[in-house]
Amino acid sequence: MTKETQTPEGSTRVIRVGTRQSALALTQTGQVIDQLKELSEQHGLPYTFEVVKIVTKGDRILDVTLSKVGGKGLFVKEIEQALIDGEIDMAVHSMKDMPFELPEGLMNGAVPKRVDPRDVLITSTGGGLETLPKGAKIGTSSLRRASQLKSYRPDIELESIRGNIDSRIRKLETEQFDAIVLAAAGLQRMGWESRIHERLPIDICVPAVGQGALGIECRESDTEVRELLSLLNDPVSELAVRAERSFLGALNGGCQIPIGAHAVVTLPEGAGEKSVEGAVIELVGIVGSPDGAILLKEIGKDSNPEALGLSVADKLIASGADEILAQVRG
Repeated sequence: MTKETQTPEGSTRVIRVGTRQSALALTQTGQVIDQLKELSEQHGLPYTFEVVKIVTKGDRILDVTLSKVGGKGLFVKEIEQALIDGEIDMAVHSMKDMPFELPEGLMNGAVPKRVDPRDVLITSTGGGLETLPKGAKIGTSSLRRASQLKSYRPDIELESIRGNIDSRIRKLETEQFDAIVLAAAGLQRMGWESRIHERLPIDICVPAVGQGALGIECRESDTEVRELLSLLNDPVSELAVRAERSFLGALNGGCQIPIGAHAVVTLPEGAGEKSVEGAVIELVGIVGSPDGAILLKEIGKDSNPEALGLSVADKLIASGADEILAQVRG
């Protein structure tokens, strides 16, 4: 049984919003709440919002890489349990942290408009990837990033770096990295874009599934919150994310293994802002070995996001992706 309630006529419902407690998580949650307040006022909906901070397993374990921690949903499980228990009414996640399969009774209620999905470099010298010296020391906690960067620059040295983005930026100097790799989206949401020295092209570093997008999770049974979140949903971003997540599900992937996907949606001429009818999606997907020795890449196009994700995953499996992923999991 949950503590879910509907709003009595004439009263104001307090919607409790679950989030991790990092500076980035709280910032992006605040931005979502500001948008929801504006939308609820526009539509005459009597809601106020309360932030509930929740610590996840991924936040507690910082001394080992995510791939060694193992499991899925390292940054969402505790928050999802709070949703199931009715302690919160919705949750704001970075979409790249969300496993493909959601717990029974929960759903993704909205994908707000996506921001830049690319990975970026912050370097000690202010230069880009091409200017880094031979044997440069680069910090990243992601096997996906490591695989692609080693494939492109076999000479570089990669070392694990964990923590929130502000602490990772500090470690650039304190641990004498030549560069660190972060997501553009986090820096953008924090207002720290001026710290970016290079945005890595998609053809060099395919982003994580859902990177740059948020997922707003809620209970399927909570019709009030579902209706509110539908006002925040961006259909183009949702379509792209659905294709990428279909790819993720087909490969039984998670944020701690070396797979990436990026979808681009092309709308027909004259399409309305909220209409995706007739849209065509192009998806690039990669699977690589952590050392960069093998990097498999496939591209596909389709109007059906789920079919597209499965198709690109099947092509990679036919090329040996399953064997690579089995070794990583082992």
